[in-house]
Amino acid sequence: MERMEDDKPKKKLTFYLFYCVATAVIGSLQFGYNTGVINAPEQKLRSFFHNVSMERTGEPFSPGANTMVWSFAVAIFSVGGMGGSFSVGVLVTKFGRRKSMLLANVLAVVGGGFMGLSGLCRSYEMVIIGRLIIGVFCGLCTGLTPMYVGEISPTAVRGAFGTLHQLGVVIGILVAQIFGLEFLLGSDTLWPLLLALTILPAILQSIMLHFCPESPRYLLIVLNQEEEARKALVRLRGCEDVSDDIQEMKEEGMKMAREKKVSILELFRSPNYRQPIFIAIVLQLSQQLSGINAVFYYSTSIFATAGVSQPIYATIGAGVVNTVFTVVSLFLVERAGRRTLHLIGLAGMALFAVVMTIALSLGQTTPSLSYLAIVAVFGFVASFEMGPGPIPWFIVAELFSQGPRPAAMAVSGLSNWTANFVVGLGFPKLAELCGPYVFIIFVIFLILFFIFTFLKVPETKGRTFDDIAQGFASSAGKPSVEPEAVVAGLTEGKDPAPMSPTDKVPMVNLS
Repeated sequence: MERMEDDKPKKKLTFYLFYCVATAVIGSLQFGYNTGVINAPEQKLRSFFHNVSMERTGEPFSPGANTMVWSFAVAIFSVGGMGGSFSVGVLVTKFGRRKSMLLANVLAVVGGGFMGLSGLCRSYEMVIIGRLIIGVFCGLCTGLTPMYVGEISPTAVRGAFGTLHQLGVVIGILVAQIFGLEFLLGSDTLWPLLLALTILPAILQSIMLHFCPESPRYLLIVLNQEEEARKALVRLRGCEDVSDDIQEMKEEGMKMAREKKVSILELFRSPNYRQPIFIAIVLQLSQQLSGINAVFYYSTSIFATAGVSQPIYATIGAGVVNTVFTVVSLFLVERAGRRTLHLIGLAGMALFAVVMTIALSLGQTTPSLSYLAIVAVFGFVASFEMGPGPIPWFIVAELFSQGPRPAAMAVSGLSNWTANFVVGLGFPKLAELCGPYVFIIFVIFLILFFIFTFLKVPETKGRTFDDIAQGFASSAGKPSVEPEAVVAGLTEGKDPAPMSPTDKVPMVNLS
């Protein structure tokens, strides 16, 4: 009997299922590409801003003004991401998962068009507007892709398929770094094409989506169209008997109907939720204020400052390390405790940030230290993927049961995107003011987050939702009032969680 149960999931992995998953993950690749693409052509864009200012006013931007325009063009992406991520709930409820991805691709075409035509129109404002629109698009992708993949995947492989979202993100970053090479699309004349290239995968995904079904869960639970859901499942599973999946969805629908939906305000008012939401926010801040996006966005200039003769290749190397350790982290998180890995990651990042500071401060007088800067960035990125990258989202998903989870993930997601915006906007100016010692600021943050994690964050590995809820209720001085039997994951069509440029998909069943 057990043998038959073990064999059953394997029969469900059809070519059509892989096709649909791959189609959706193009959105993840888009998110990664647009996160990393702004890095390589930094000097080309700064020169463009300078030249446009000269053409318009006869005077160039001051160095400070040029830096602010550049920083704003980078950081506005996160503002769009915040808006896009919070729009997912409304969009998927009204249009469904598949149609929402199609609509999102319209934004990719519009945003890419603005950036692609900015050079021809001699307008740096078009770059900023394009980045804002692309940010909204990527905010939508971070919600739509994991949701669709999770809902069409068999339960037995849902976690494994869910990790493809993050893998798509880091591969997208790596592709952007490669295309950003000077002899490819990173030249003075072709950088608008580099930014506009996001249009092509958007068109490709739109074509491929026409052959993909709507999410069976959306059809059954939200629209109550059981027959349509059954047809979609038959195509995805490759067999006529999909009664188990239908029954699972019906049970989930009943649980959702019974579940109390907790508002954002209730998270902060209720003693049962106050402590876990505070932990969730601080852990999200530990992800962004660790300095990782400063490294992702400005790695080329960091290597150049350290005296690396070909900084773009070192940046590509960091992208390769990021990809490799993303794969490694998928195995480590399933075997080690969340709290332990987060502590190890924070400690490693603090150590390598100190090494990076030494390399940047002494690199001008000791050229051999430029190699130390490369090692420090690689170690910094690897440590991030060990802990602060995946862990905050795992723990947020596990700290809350189905009722408060959507609101909790919305709050933590907003914290993540907001911190992302602050780092993207403020880091270049901080780098000018602090010079090679800028990463000492992140070291201080990392130490504070390490202490907080050690003292306040519980280990959630192997614990049930009720057990975790009871633990927080005990610390709040009252018994838990909402013991719930829940299915781990996102609620269907209601306030899905926004995700940031470095987010990991929670490795829990999205049933």
